[in-house]
Amino acid sequence: MPITSATQRDDNADSTPNLLQVRMLNEFTYCPRLFHIEWVQGEFADNYETVDGRYKHRRIDRKDGAVPDPSELGPGGTVYRSVLLSDADEGLIARIDLLETDHREVIPVEYKRGSAPDIPERVWEPERIQLCAQGLILQRNGYTCARGSVYFTDSKERVEVPFDETLINRTRELRDEALRVAALPTPPAPLEDSPKCPRCSLVGICLPDEINTLFDGEQPHEKETRKIIASRTDALPLYVQKQGAKLSRSAGTLRILEKGKMVESARFLDISQVSVFGNVQVSTQTVAELARRSIPLCYFSTGGWFRSITSGLGHKNIHVRQQQFRAADDAELSLSLARRFIVAKIKNCRTLLRRNLPELKGGVLKDFTAAARRASRAKVPQSLLGFEGTAARLYFGKFSGLLKSQGDEHRRFEFGNRNRRPPRDPVNAMLSLAYAMLTKDAHIALLAVGLDPMLGFFHKPRFGRPALALDMMEEFRPLIADSCVLTAVNTGIISQEDFIRGGPAVSLTSGGRAKFIKAYERRMDQLVTHPVFGYRITYRRVLEVQARLLARFLMGEIESYPMFLTR
Repeated sequence: MPITSATQRDDNADSTPNLLQVRMLNEFTYCPRLFHIEWVQGEFADNYETVDGRYKHRRIDRKDGAVPDPSELGPGGTVYRSVLLSDADEGLIARIDLLETDHREVIPVEYKRGSAPDIPERVWEPERIQLCAQGLILQRNGYTCARGSVYFTDSKERVEVPFDETLINRTRELRDEALRVAALPTPPAPLEDSPKCPRCSLVGICLPDEINTLFDGEQPHEKETRKIIASRTDALPLYVQKQGAKLSRSAGTLRILEKGKMVESARFLDISQVSVFGNVQVSTQTVAELARRSIPLCYFSTGGWFRSITSGLGHKNIHVRQQQFRAADDAELSLSLARRFIVAKIKNCRTLLRRNLPELKGGVLKDFTAAARRASRAKVPQSLLGFEGTAARLYFGKFSGLLKSQGDEHRRFEFGNRNRRPPRDPVNAMLSLAYAMLTKDAHIALLAVGLDPMLGFFHKPRFGRPALALDMMEEFRPLIADSCVLTAVNTGIISQEDFIRGGPAVSLTSGGRAKFIKAYERRMDQLVTHPVFGYRITYRRVLEVQARLLARFLMGEIESYPMFLTR
């Protein structure tokens, strides 16, 4: 399609940005799906190569003085760093690493990590396209520019790239195609068995092998699915529950103050999320820094109820939320998703009981199997809700058998039935806190992939209720929350002394909640084998993968949402 000017694109209400970043043209040439995810959807993740590349790029990022007009260029050679130029007719904008002048000619220079590849051109096509696009911008701005160079930082080698007619035509062709792809609501299909994927920093967001595996339904391809190592961040959640504490920012560090004195600190780089309980103050500067770094700030009541969340501007891709709202308005589609959430929950509850109660009679297990089968065939939401309730009563009716006696009788934990608001015994108090924290983590995962946590398919919209977060956590209640409670009780992490009672209500003490949070985080960091893809990842990463797969389903990239079932 012919390129149009920025003004024309605005008049036509085109959905693409006015100017295409030349760096993004490089990404498009490398992988169109990577380009769409990074530029259109606004998602990015670091790996060793991106961090190392920025470090080796640091000197070039220091901007020099303004580049003189073409008519003012002298005969002597001059170097300018980090030069920003654009042209509306070409529809491109670029920040040039290095701009050299050679008499009346200018030469853009790109710094790249690594060594020159052993190919005839000595430079990969994405870098040649990037340089040529910079040359077109320079030419449109009146400069003489017929060539560029790539400097490879590892081999300290410089390779020249001439801007011939073939390269110029190819650059404009890819520019037009990139703008067309940018206007699409969904990214192009992922590469298949490409050697580019394992080294890509966005492989954990793109999910190329996962999408290709699920494209024709849940049956893997005839050949074995390639096992890509799923991303795992070293950043960890931070919890602050000391009443009267204050969070403040100092350079790249988050400081925790008590009575004006710093008692703890952590680098923002090491924090994945921040949760505060009750009367904990957070400075405006800290909130702004957390939002800038896309680190969620979660607010809990003193007793552990998940109240609200503060985050940055969020995911840029409005199309996924549009599809979510359309799906929520489609009664049959909503019910089909709800059935999968509930069937997975029932089956995982059955697995938890079967693993921990070997003496459980087969009749009970058959009841769970029947409940899952009826739930999978539910014709209306009311029936599904009834099947879910029946299975929950059956499950919690056997839950007390999972609690092992610890010590003398006054230290034992008893469980009669599930109760809440307020919980009336220690086990229910821990279950409520675990569910609140799981809701928080599901909420964060959904925000990260661009979905609205407030609009669900099984849980209906209600003021203040994160319905989709509650939907997504259903299949993980027994696997994460309930298992965490059982571990805390059966290993003696939590004792009766860790609870306080006020009337009929029971809640954890500050020290007890701290111990339980540590147990919960250990569970979230535990490795588990994904039942569909076969690799081992943490439960925290599983939540994100499932949220991304839900978004991919809503956007039509896969046939169905894959349930997470343990064996």
